[in-house]
Amino acid sequence: MIKKELRIMTITPDQIPAQSQDRTPALESEMTPRPEYDDPHYKGSDKLRDKVALITGGDSGIGRSVAVYFAKEGANVAICYLDEHEDAKETQKAVEEYECECLLIPGDIRSEKFCQEAVQQTLNKFGKLDILVNNAAVQYLEPSLEEIDSAQLGDTFATNIFSMFYLTKVAVPHLKPGSSIINTTSINAYKGNSKLLSYSTTKGAILAFTRSVAEPLLEKGIRVNGVAPGPIWTPFIPDAFEGEAVSNFGKQVPMQRPGQPKEIAPSFVFLASEDASYMAGQVLHPNGGVVIGA
Repeated sequence: MIKKELRIMTITPDQIPAQSQDRTPALESEMTPRPEYDDPHYKGSDKLRDKVALITGGDSGIGRSVAVYFAKEGANVAICYLDEHEDAKETQKAVEEYECECLLIPGDIRSEKFCQEAVQQTLNKFGKLDILVNNAAVQYLEPSLEEIDSAQLGDTFATNIFSMFYLTKVAVPHLKPGSSIINTTSINAYKGNSKLLSYSTTKGAILAFTRSVAEPLLEKGIRVNGVAPGPIWTPFIPDAFEGEAVSNFGKQVPMQRPGQPKEIAPSFVFLASEDASYMAGQVLHPNGGVVIGA
């Protein structure tokens, strides 16, 4: 019998020091340890050859990893991000290492006009759009319902869910049969999180949005699905949490560790490719072993 090397994606919570960042969005370049967005053992097989993808929040975290894995499968990508320019350039460099192009589109997805411009810039650069990944989001720690700030609540909904309406609305007329839309929801959409109440609520809205548009868009040959990650080591974490909450991150799931972005990206590759040709309105759950029943 040939023994295969077991490659366990590491890190464990005790390898994460207490940390926080003063800016929002936080920067991946300032995290310790740095998130792992690429797995050299993953070999692409042209599943997305000559496709074009627009990915929001593609400068870091899950979005960066998705951009790199799409490139490994042969896709050119455009990434939207707010103002994390150096992180975005690192994503661009990583994509280009796989001989694909990466268009950087800085701006605020809370603006419907910017969302329209982002799609148009992608079309101007690549001449088409095949895959839309609605991934960008913000989250804020909220001690209680009574302490939620109304302006912050509006910002969370504008970023996390309104932008999906804007981008999907403008992208659909340019998507041909066989195209794919993938929305990033969260384990919190299913389990809730009292300390991330507004964020969790938007993720529930994303789940409903995904299921609600999936069937009508099938009439156009467009598949809409989602991914609901568990605790993943991304700039989200030192942005929203501080101290011991960061150093204990990921202990709550059965695998007792946070996931890495590179463990989530293959779910997006699957849903974007013809491997998922019989899936619509569905959600994948790379969450560290938590069983989701709904």
